[in-house]
Amino acid sequence: MTLTSPFRTDQLSGQHAVVTGGGSGIGLGISRTLAAHGAAVTIIGRNLEKAQAAAASLGELGFAASADVRDSAALDAAVSAGVERHGPVSITIAGAAGNFPVPVEAMSPNGFRTVVDIDLNGTFNTVKAVGPHLSPTASIVAISAYGMPVPMQAHVVAAKAGVDALVQTLAVEWGHKGVRVNAVIPGPIDGTEGMARLAPDERTRAMVVAGVPLGRLGTVDDIGLAVVWLSSEASAYVTGAVIPVDGGSGLLGSGAMYQRYRALS
Repeated sequence: MTLTSPFRTDQLSGQHAVVTGGGSGIGLGISRTLAAHGAAVTIIGRNLEKAQAAAASLGELGFAASADVRDSAALDAAVSAGVERHGPVSITIAGAAGNFPVPVEAMSPNGFRTVVDIDLNGTFNTVKAVGPHLSPTASIVAISAYGMPVPMQAHVVAAKAGVDALVQTLAVEWGHKGVRVNAVIPGPIDGTEGMARLAPDERTRAMVVAGVPLGRLGTVDDIGLAVVWLSSEASAYVTGAVIPVDGGSGLLGSGAMYQRYRALS
């Protein structure tokens, strides 16, 4: 099977990447981009059939294991299975996430808790699971979000603020080991479930695009290539960074998102 990706190289050849949430959306795009640059990829997801289908699309570089990132024991077992197949972990992508747009007054405590459990606790469980299996100079990249207040996203914003703090703390604690820990903040990414929920019609989609200085929605390749950079020797002196890959939308701040929220309310 031939995998295609912009700027295809073999710079990750011989490396093993573990990707949680790699069965669909941004996570699948990252998995494919990593594989296109030579990495073997263990895709971990709650739905084993979906993870297996995603892994099959990577050919011999793909392997699938099933685990809910909220279940630390299951996640430990899934990572161990990947290590048995592909060896020590040199790249980790903590990409499993939950999201649904809802204002705080309509959000249930269980809904808030569930997103925090998947996004924040799941990231913690992921780094704990890969920790014993990390190769020297390993790279960990967490998929974050927004970095600012966003209406109807209080659960996600709170969880991802915790992820950013966890990333920077790990960068300090694990730096002496040679392990680098960073985060990527995707902007509005076309063709993803999250985008479909946040912009379910053409009017909303047009408003989202109008809030992006580069004038377009992002692609999963935009995120995948940023992750490849953070996973390669090209970023060998980068750790503790939380990097927006958002077409400049974050530069406009939460005011632009607030105006969109009010227009649609």
